[in-house]
Amino acid sequence: METTIFYIISAIILVFSVLTVTTTKILRAAVYLLFTLVATAAFYFMMEYNFLAAVQLTVYAGGIVVLIIFSILLTHQINLDLKKINSIKKITSGLVSLFGFILIGNIIYTHTFKATSSVIADTSVNEIGRTLLNYGDGGYILPFEVISVLLLAAMIGAIIIAKKK
Repeated sequence: METTIFYIISAIILVFSVLTVTTTKILRAAVYLLFTLVATAAFYFMMEYNFLAAVQLTVYAGGIVVLIIFSILLTHQINLDLKKINSIKKITSGLVSLFGFILIGNIIYTHTFKATSSVIADTSVNEIGRTLLNYGDGGYILPFEVISVLLLAAMIGAIIIAKKK
């Protein structure tokens, strides 16, 4: 049963990822991206990484995609058609994708991946919270605060740019 669900979610991610980058309607691309991000969260739920799945849903599927759609609607670009991609770029990107697929497949099948005791860590929400908000070694409070200030500056800049005169 898990294998079937895995293949269904994988198919959803593949289809909507391709639709995201191939559609000429910008609003549809944002909606397709939303479906891709929600399906990625489903993978995290399958692996029982509930915290990571919740972050994926709230930050990426909830926040980022809503921000993208809001930006599209705010700038009145809802009916914007993106430029058609010429055939040389399509062929080149297809060949690069095929090369990447072959490379990753080769790496997966030729290397053995073994879990060691140092890789396995406590993934409880309490431990993740302590690690993220730790001031000491291995803590992420400083990068967290720097990113929050950067996002605040980006939001203020976006409001100033989008504001009509």
